[in-house]
Amino acid sequence: MPSGAARGAPAIVTAAKEFMVQGYLVTFFTQQNRTHEDMPLARWIIEAARRLGVRGATLFSGREGFGHDGRFHSENYFDLGDAPVQVAMALTAEECDALLARLAQQGLRVFYTKSAIEFGFTTER
Repeated sequence: MPSGAARGAPAIVTAAKEFMVQGYLVTFFTQQNRTHEDMPLARWIIEAARRLGVRGATLFSGREGFGHDGRFHSENYFDLGDAPVQVAMALTAEECDALLARLAQQGLRVFYTKSAIEFGFTTER
């Protein structure tokens, strides 16, 4: 081990922690064919988050799954639009509250999960 390597490690960890934020990983679950305001609901959620200043979101497409009602959803030849999709984003508490309020204002009922996380970048730049 090079001289000073052990002493340098905590400083790197400490520096990285300065760039971390406490917040939530929020994931919305819907279907590809569900729409709101003439656009796919998943895309609408991403656009709403972007308008609120959220720094990023990821859309995941699933092959199959089932919902709270027990109904099976899948990407198949006969119904390509029924595939399950997820929208995930790391949010501050304020961003999370604002986004959930926006969905409520629109009267949207969307299943979601919300997990406490610490997020950030490994370095400043």
